[in-house]
Formats: sequence, structure tokens, C-alpha cells
Amino acid sequence: MSVPNTRTEEAAIVTIDLQKCNGCGKCIAVCKDFEFELIEGKASLTKQPLFGCIACGHCMAICPEGAIQVTGRCLSPEDLFQLHDKKTMLGYDELLTLLQSRRSLREFRDKPVPRDLIDKVISVAATAPMGIPPSDVNLLVLDSKEKVRQFSIDFCMLLGKNRWLVSGWFMVLMRLFHDRKEADFFKKFMRPLFDVYIGNMNKGIDMVTYDAPLAIYFYGSPYCDPADPIIAATYAMLAAESLGLGTCMLGAIHPFLQSGFGVKEFKSKYGIRYKSREGLVLIIGYPKVKYTKGVKRTFANVDFH
Repeated sequence: MSVPNTRTEEAAIVTIDLQKCNGCGKCIAVCKDFEFELIEGKASLTKQPLFGCIACGHCMAICPEGAIQVTGRCLSPEDLFQLHDKKTMLGYDELLTLLQSRRSLREFRDKPVPRDLIDKVISVAATAPMGIPPSDVNLLVLDSKEKVRQFSIDFCMLLGKNRWLVSGWFMVLMRLFHDRKEADFFKKFMRPLFDVYIGNMNKGIDMVTYDAPLAIYFYGSPYCDPADPIIAATYAMLAAESLGLGTCMLGAIHPFLQSGFGVKEFKSKYGIRYKSREGLVLIIGYPKVKYTKGVKRTFANVDFH
């Protein structure tokens, strides 16, 4: 048994072709589960790995002779592919230009995003690093303006059932049992958000997902590293930007899909499988506006020690 998640509980199976092994020891260097050791100049499996093989694939990918195969935990030797020469890869300057030109876009043309572009975005997102493989990130894809808007309508109805979260009496309780920062967050951010979302939707205006033609909800599972859905959504965002699409990450939807009145029914309707500590909705579409200037961003602190 290895580290479990919703997709598997078993360790992957590692096999070594001793006829091919040249004893270079590269598998030993990269395996942080301590699966390998050298015996008589050949790679061998140890009897006491740390977790049991989690199928990261490092050993199989680095073996120069193709002597190692990993099977299980959603990985097989058929998943290996040859990497491109680094000279053909995106350089720093090109990457920086792409990132600096990105803005959180909420104005989209009334034009569907083709399925082939959606598939490309998802393919890039699947390459995102994760805490423990295989990835336990789940995606809900709403691939039309109509589906996205219905999701927003249903979400606003869900908020209406839980409006007590921003009521006056609940604000008082927040002050009693939570620190000031959390209470202020509910008062100064969450309460206006409820009003904007619900109030505008009652007028037929979608301020939740902004009538985007595509929305992808990234969420994990109780087993999932909390960062995994966020990293995957970030990769998807960059992929969409590289394809000439506009994007915006929406963090305010996910928290209300974890518990509360009507959440079970909402999740059932949209096939949302699990609770997840973190999650993001990424809206994507063809930009309706064009920015000609960027804005410099900074961190709160950058301390070198």
C-alpha cells in the first residue's frame, strides 16, 4: 500500500531489466522513496521504501537504457514520451512577455471557445505538479455561455439560501468567536459580494461569471494537497492566454460549495464529487477589450537571508 487518494490506494509496481541496466545509479539519485540500491553493479529494489512507489515516474524517465518500468497508480510505460530539445523551448523573455500581458478579464465576446482549444487548455493543466501523484484534481467544464450562466443563476440561488452568513446577528457572533480580521472580511467583502451577485442576477446581469463562454471549476478531494487545484488552474490560465484567450480566476465561488443549505443538491446537479479545501473557477473567452499597457506587480516582502 502507498499514499492513498480517491483514484488509488496501491503502490505502483517497479520492474528492472537487469540485462539492460548499466549500473549508472541515476534512478537511486532521483528516487526520494528510496526504492533503489546498487547490488553487484546493478539497480535493485530495496525492501524498505519510504511510502511505496507513488508513480512519479522519475526513475523510468531518467534511465538511459530503458531498464525500468513503472506500472500502476494511473501510470504505465506507454506514458513515456521524448522531451524536446531545450533550444526549442519558450525562453525567459517570451514567458515574461506573456505573463506581463495577462490581465484578469471580465469582458468577453459572444463567441464560443472551440472544443479543440478547451482540450489544449486541459492538456496543459494536466502537466501541473502535484503533492502526491496521481493527481486528485477534478474539473467541472461548462463549455457554453448558456451553461455558465445557468451555473451562475443556480449559485446565486444557493447564496440566497445562505444569506444568514452575512446577516447582522451573524456579524456579531463573528466578533465574539473570531478575530477581527475574519469578521472584517465578512463585513467588508462577503456581505457586499452577496448583494452584488444576487442583486444583479435579479436584474438579469451575471456578475458571478460575467457571461463567459467557458468556465472550468478546479477542485480536489479530502486527500488532495490544497495547492494542487490552484496550481492546475494557473497552468490552465497560462495555456488559455497563450492561445489568445482572456481569463479570470474566481475564488469566491468555491467556499460556498463546501457546506450550507442547498449545497448537496447543487453539487449533485453539477456532478461535483468531493469537498475540497481549496478550489478555483477559471473563466475563459475571447477578449472584448484590448489593453495596451501593463501594471507592475510586487510582493508584500522579499527577504534574503
